[in-house]
Amino acid sequence: MCGRFTQQRPASELAAIFAAEPLADELGARYNVAPTDEAFVVVQREERRAITAYRWGLIPHWATERKAGSRMFNARAETVTASPAFRDAFRRKRCLVPVDSFYEWRRLGATRQPYRVARADGRPLVLAGLWAGWRDPDLDAVVRTFTIVTTTPNDQLSDLHDRMPVILPDDAWGRWLADDDGDGVGLFGLFESTDEVELAIHPVGRGVNDVRQDGPALIEPVLLEPVAEPATLGI
Repeated sequence: MCGRFTQQRPASELAAIFAAEPLADELGARYNVAPTDEAFVVVQREERRAITAYRWGLIPHWATERKAGSRMFNARAETVTASPAFRDAFRRKRCLVPVDSFYEWRRLGATRQPYRVARADGRPLVLAGLWAGWRDPDLDAVVRTFTIVTTTPNDQLSDLHDRMPVILPDDAWGRWLADDDGDGVGLFGLFESTDEVELAIHPVGRGVNDVRQDGPALIEPVLLEPVAEPATLGI
C-alpha cells in the first residue's frame, strides 16, 4: 500500500532529472501528499516527455462520479490487467510518479506508527503509475488522475507492511513510459520486488496522520517509546 508521500523538488528540477518539459505550475515542497491531492507525474507521448500535475486517485473514464477516485489510489500489480478500472491505463497510459519518500504504518502495540521510506542516496524514488482522463459533467472538463502500482514487499520492507509501491530502476523509465498497443506483458518483470535500490527507513511523528498537516517537521526521525509487554499473572 502507498497512501501518503512527499514531493519536495520543484517541477524544474524534475524536468532536468527526467529530460522532460516542465508543463505544470510549481506546487511547492510538500511533505504529506494524500489521495485526491494534485501531484507531479511524468508522462510521455511518442518522443515528447513532460512533467505535469494530475489528481491522485484514478477515476476510470466510465465512472459516473468523481468520488470513485478516492478509493483507487493504488493498483495491485497482480490484477492490473484484469481490473476494469486499470487494465486500459496499464496498456496505454502509464506514468512515472517521482517522490522523495513515502510513508508506511506499522502496528506497535495499540498504535499504528508511521515510518518514512526514502532512497539512501537521496535521489527520488520513481514509482510505477497509471493515469486516466475523466470528463466531469459538472465542469464539462477533463480531469486527469493517476494511481500507484503496488506489489509484494522486498526484504527491506517486509517487516513494515505486506505491500509496497513498484519502484522502477533508471533503465526501466523509458520502457514503462513507451507507447504500447500490446497487452503490456513484457512489463510484468518490473513488478517483482527487489532490493536493488537501498532504502533509508526511519520512524516519524504521528503528525503525518493528519492530512491537514504539512512541512519538513513531518519527515524528521523520532525516537520510539518501548512497547510495554502485556502483564502476566504469576503462579
